[in-house]
Amino acid sequence: MSAGEFDAEPRPAGYYHLVRAVLYREYVLFVRYPANAVGGIVVSLFFFGLLFFGGRMLAGRALTDSIEGIIVGYFLWTLSVGAYSSISSDIGSEVQWGTLERHVMTPFGFAPVALLKGVAKIVRTFVTSGLVLSVMLVITDTALQIDLLTVVVVAALTVASVLGLGFAAGGIAVLYKQIGNWLNLLQFGFVVLISAPAFDVGWARLLPLAHGSGLLQRAMVGGVRLWEFPPTDLGLLVAVAAGYLGFGYVVFRLATRRARRLGVLGDY
Repeated sequence: MSAGEFDAEPRPAGYYHLVRAVLYREYVLFVRYPANAVGGIVVSLFFFGLLFFGGRMLAGRALTDSIEGIIVGYFLWTLSVGAYSSISSDIGSEVQWGTLERHVMTPFGFAPVALLKGVAKIVRTFVTSGLVLSVMLVITDTALQIDLLTVVVVAALTVASVLGLGFAAGGIAVLYKQIGNWLNLLQFGFVVLISAPAFDVGWARLLPLAHGSGLLQRAMVGGVRLWEFPPTDLGLLVAVAAGYLGFGYVVFRLATRRARRLGVLGDY
């Protein structure tokens, strides 16, 4: 080994290495604990089975006529719950494990690491929710118009607003620690937001999930492609996603900054 190799300084890691490490970590967790991953899919299918078969017993033909919309809504709900809990629940777990300080001490900063971990979990949620969607279509003998590019882009921008809410909730979890009941309660509010397009209220499109839910219904049920949507609809979808993601980021930074000042960042 030459002397020059000993004199070479180690190169600092960049965001590419951070993204690769976070995605690999999520992959390892998925592979190393398959029972937990499969359990999440089974639970999602169990609740859909209750919704479908129980609803068919009560509503009969009325449910069958609207089953496509119900499947799309449930698919979006599973994505939303995964996006929301990806940051809020993960940070809560880090606080309990006592490993939160490692994220704070990284050269990238706490917020970018938390955001990338959330994005990695959304990628994983897309895979599991896609499997759940496939099984739902088989169970109900239903066909949807699934253009992969349209579904991925619209769904990703839609759940980005929920990721912002998860960011804000994660910051509050760092500050107040035990808020699990409130976090779980908000997940059921997503059902109302996803159903908002059915009420045809104009201002509701500014809420998280509402506008994106309507676009996803038009894409998967009506067969509308991404380039066929009016530019105003796509622009509003991007604006809502960016607005709530930015709002969550600001709340996260303010909450973690206050936790540092109070000296409770690593306490539980």
